[in-house]
Amino acid sequence: MLKEYRSIAEVAGPLMLVQNVEGVTFNELGEIELSNGEVRRCKVLEVDGFNALVQLFESAVGINLSSSKVRFFGRGLELPVSMDMLGRVFDGLGKPIDGGPDIIADARVDINGVPMNPAARNYPSEFIQTGVSAIDGLNTLVRGQKLPIFSGSGLPHAQLAAQIARQAKVLGGESRFAVVFGAIGITFEEADFFISDFKRTGAIDRAVLFMNLANDPAIERISTPRMALSAAEYLAFEKGMHVLVILTDITNYAEALREVSAARKEVPGRRGYPGYLYTDLATLYERAGRKKDNEGSITLIPILSMPEDDKTHPIPDLTGYITEGQIILSRELYKKGITPPIDVLPSLSRLKDKGIGVGKTREDHANTMNQLFAAYARGKEAKELAVILGDAALTDVDKLYAKFADAFEAKYVSQGYESDRSIIETLDLGWELLSILPVDELKRIKQEFIDKYLPQKAE
Repeated sequence: MLKEYRSIAEVAGPLMLVQNVEGVTFNELGEIELSNGEVRRCKVLEVDGFNALVQLFESAVGINLSSSKVRFFGRGLELPVSMDMLGRVFDGLGKPIDGGPDIIADARVDINGVPMNPAARNYPSEFIQTGVSAIDGLNTLVRGQKLPIFSGSGLPHAQLAAQIARQAKVLGGESRFAVVFGAIGITFEEADFFISDFKRTGAIDRAVLFMNLANDPAIERISTPRMALSAAEYLAFEKGMHVLVILTDITNYAEALREVSAARKEVPGRRGYPGYLYTDLATLYERAGRKKDNEGSITLIPILSMPEDDKTHPIPDLTGYITEGQIILSRELYKKGITPPIDVLPSLSRLKDKGIGVGKTREDHANTMNQLFAAYARGKEAKELAVILGDAALTDVDKLYAKFADAFEAKYVSQGYESDRSIIETLDLGWELLSILPVDELKRIKQEFIDKYLPQKAE
């Protein structure tokens, strides 16, 4: 029988002070029973001697200090897990919201997880095909990698997230692939878009969705990504599946962290975020990876919207230190109608060299990738020069590079949100675009690959 306390001393916004408690610990779950029998959930934020500061998951409206009772459970937040999670939609605290039955749990896992032993990690090395050329061809995603998408307010990161969740696959192992989708602080319209898109395309059958809406409590926003990662760890390391975790939007998570930190009167760091933001983000991101002697893996794509498109903002800045690269969405490309508007030049996948080549993608992948980067960069320079000095200032070769840059954006980067390109289609498209340039400009590609793959121009 749980001990009940009738010693609520104060309620201030989402925080409540309970006095004369015994044996209560940090992060412990509890519940408040109101005089009318209504029950609300809470979580211990701080323990000072016999006083516990708790945060309410729901509203504090209607709580009577003298007649309300508080009970503590002696455990933190847990997620019931089983294979029945696949195809289901949950709220940010792991409760089904799709009208289906509760999960009959194989186990209950602490959502904070256990840190992965660095010595037990396996190096990411297997290609994951997203069907998006700008990622597969140039900033390749590798199984076990952490590759964030840096977006901006109003840019179509939701459509790109849904596309990747729908299309991603490990070549040759599709049946053991699952997607865990964690939506943090999104609007009802966005949640409806994701759920209906997953159902429309049938992707829901291999997916687990956690939906935390903007009007849900901040404390729930902090638990949502941990719920998603706990589900992923079960599927990956207990059931041997390849799991892709997509979290959107990490900025909303950090804002909730700042809100809770301010409520606890902690000393703020950069831009008001808590000083432990880096450590906190690392506890999420570092749960991705591969383990030695384990078939499963967790690949993580966190999506964050940069306030004012500022890459130096603390959230993208710290995320960049922890993860292995970033995919950056460009407002300039978005205005041109490029979909998805991925800016390939500042984007980077630090592990792309590990997941490409013979037996993974194709022998010419590394060469063509380098040549496409170089040609696109030179083409953009040529176009900028033409804006300043006019087309007359460009050499014939510069004009070809400018033509290449336009074609590259229109055909390679811009493919829409329904197009699912295989890696072979992406590589062949790259060769088709490179045929715009004179053969002697393809200095980064081995001659044997030029002879084998470059389309022959009609005489």
